[in-house]
Amino acid sequence: MATIYDVAKLAGVSPKTVSRVLNGDAPVKKQTRDAVDAAMAELGYVPSNAARMMRSNKSGLVGLITGAISHGIEPIEPEGLPDLFIVQGIQHVMGSSGKTLMISDTDGVSDQVPHLIRTFLQHRVEGIIYVADHHKQVTLPKVPDDFPIVLANCFDPEGHPSVLPDDKQGQKDLVAKLIQSGHRRIGYLTLDRTLVATGLRYRGYREALAVADIPYADELVSMGYEEGQERESQILMQALDRLLSLEEPPTVICCGNDEMALRLYGLLRSRGIRVPEDISVAGYDNYRVIAETLFPPLTTVELPYFTMGQIAARHLLALMSEQEEKPELPGLVGSPVCWRSSVTALNTVSVLNSKGRNNQ
Repeated sequence: MATIYDVAKLAGVSPKTVSRVLNGDAPVKKQTRDAVDAAMAELGYVPSNAARMMRSNKSGLVGLITGAISHGIEPIEPEGLPDLFIVQGIQHVMGSSGKTLMISDTDGVSDQVPHLIRTFLQHRVEGIIYVADHHKQVTLPKVPDDFPIVLANCFDPEGHPSVLPDDKQGQKDLVAKLIQSGHRRIGYLTLDRTLVATGLRYRGYREALAVADIPYADELVSMGYEEGQERESQILMQALDRLLSLEEPPTVICCGNDEMALRLYGLLRSRGIRVPEDISVAGYDNYRVIAETLFPPLTTVELPYFTMGQIAARHLLALMSEQEEKPELPGLVGSPVCWRSSVTALNTVSVLNSKGRNNQ
């Protein structure tokens, strides 16, 4: 293996000059630098970062803990978009930062997290980002108080900086837009009520109704998926039957996520109910492989995973910097409504009817 002395000999300079080129800690003429670079390339010399790390206490490494790799691309349960999109957002930022991202996968076992954090600390990473597979509370092992760590799609009791989707506002905005389109009987088939996101979205649903002075009706809300249940299609079917059997059924049904909406399309069509002519449907996630390929395309809410990853990475880099004033917490990331043709605007229909059109 080539050494710094071999490089110096081939380039015709001293080992100290090679060191200056590698460390960038002293001016070197361009001609000399080019000669050293050419010698390193010819010899296949790979500089060691160990000594540099000892001097600067900077490894240039950032640790990322995720379950996205073992989790897979396609979700097998209605649990939202894969956290791989968050990882992609992180890499997008880190790739241009000069830092090296080291990724460790939990293999779906949360008990692995403490071990992975300790391993990263032993390798002297400058900071860590922990990415969860869905919006939830996590527990992390004790780390030094001044060690930079950012949580993405999760939060902890210790109050580490967290980047989270604004689930409450996302659902509120969706329901508000449905109301603006003339819907007042708005059904809601939720995910498991033990999930953090479900509670937040339920609050958003109720707040949107309250703002519009529409009385909340408990009969319009039902759980369409239960955590740990293998017969989720039957649960959804029973929830749909309850909504359709109401004396005044909903004109639109909001689903806990896009995969649930996909299943709902099939259940409705098996009953001869057309979307959106007979009933409108909305989802949550903007999982494009579903939302944009369904017919009609699905109105839904964007889960801003890629943006969350970018924000988490930028915040960690800011915490790792040597600036005295640390940045504020990133907080909640907005979830815009993606309006498509699975929802009929009832107020538009009524206006047309008043002019003598579409009087079917």
